[in-house]
Amino acid sequence: MKNLPETKLDKIVSLCKRRGFLYQGSEIYGGLSGTFDYGPLGVALKNNVKNLWWKMFVDDREDMYGVDAAILMNPKVWQASGHIGGFSDPMIECQKCKKHFQADNLEDKNKCPLCAGKLGAERRFNMMFKTSIGASEDESSVSYLRPETAGGIFVNFKNIIDSFHPKFPFGIAQIGKAFRNEIAPRDFIFRLRELEQMEIEYFIRESDWEAEFEIWRKHMEEWMDAIGIDRSHVHEIEVPAENRAHYSKRTIDFEYEFPFGQKELYGLAYRTDFDLRSHAKGSSVPLEYYDDATGERFVPHVIEPSLGVDRTILALLCDAYTEDEMDDEMRVYLKLHPRIAPVKAAVFPLLKNKEELVAKARLVYSAIKSEIGAVIFDDNGNIGKRYRRQDEIGTPYCVTIDFDTLADDTVTVRHRDTGKQERMPIGELAGFLKKVIS
Repeated sequence: MKNLPETKLDKIVSLCKRRGFLYQGSEIYGGLSGTFDYGPLGVALKNNVKNLWWKMFVDDREDMYGVDAAILMNPKVWQASGHIGGFSDPMIECQKCKKHFQADNLEDKNKCPLCAGKLGAERRFNMMFKTSIGASEDESSVSYLRPETAGGIFVNFKNIIDSFHPKFPFGIAQIGKAFRNEIAPRDFIFRLRELEQMEIEYFIRESDWEAEFEIWRKHMEEWMDAIGIDRSHVHEIEVPAENRAHYSKRTIDFEYEFPFGQKELYGLAYRTDFDLRSHAKGSSVPLEYYDDATGERFVPHVIEPSLGVDRTILALLCDAYTEDEMDDEMRVYLKLHPRIAPVKAAVFPLLKNKEELVAKARLVYSAIKSEIGAVIFDDNGNIGKRYRRQDEIGTPYCVTIDFDTLADDTVTVRHRDTGKQERMPIGELAGFLKKVIS
């Protein structure tokens, strides 16, 4: 059988495994579809993304309140939100091989794409993971792993009002796990059964929704610029009414050109007052805002910018993965923005068997690590191999301690993207790195 050519996604998956970004979940037991484990560099990259999002949308604002709601919630929450009755996908089963497929993704709904067998009738499949709370396992113990983080925000609306008396408009933000029993998880970390979301519910007056929608559209574009997503690969798609979620009056999908096709990266929705009214009715607890200045009491409407952490990571890896030729050989590097790169700088002694070089390199490493944090020491292999290794993990700067360093306290700083090298006094190194990283 002829081997198929390696795709860009294949290369990214291989790099992620080889360099410790992402591993298949439960790999030593054959894996579990729709699950991936983040390795040391993947955790660092993911935390950098989440920390920057939190800084931009929570810490740097006066109108945003953060929460971290429980994953397990009273099932009445999902009844009121419409998830128990409506959070489903169309599923088809092959009558021959018994494989299941999401009907929306099939070109021919009569023939199995795997074995060419006859496909059965289409039916709805609820994607929520069901579990039991407590010792008994009957209908009274049924609960669900949350399928989205928004529910935890809406049920805490009254708590935020009572605790902080926020000025209007205001938002509630959350980063957290969500769980979806996908029929056919696929495309690496694009479609997962366990995922992470960064979501905001921004509470507004109904009369202001169109203006606020445009403001948040711009904020999402600013976010993509801040982390280094190439916006020429992003397309804003107006979602037609028949394809919108039941709570939405307007939705824009930000679709990215992944190697496997143009797919949804982020979403921006105007959820009206559906959620607060539904939860007020389901809980019999009024969920209103009282304006001290006007004496008005009303149910706010909501703008929701929803961003998937895992899809963000995948888009960043797709944009960053680069192949070029340097020093007459092919190299692979991740052109990650220094702001989110898992390692900001690597420190090398030119030779690992020269004690004076290693000792000096250790001093430089300790000094800048205390200032920058994400710095590593590397003396494994020759200098060329170290450069290539750091290129592959996206380290933007490499600092080499050589014999001139011992004489004049200067070091060589190499730039990842261009291979350019410059000499710099050790005393200026931390300040230089802080400036280019920020």
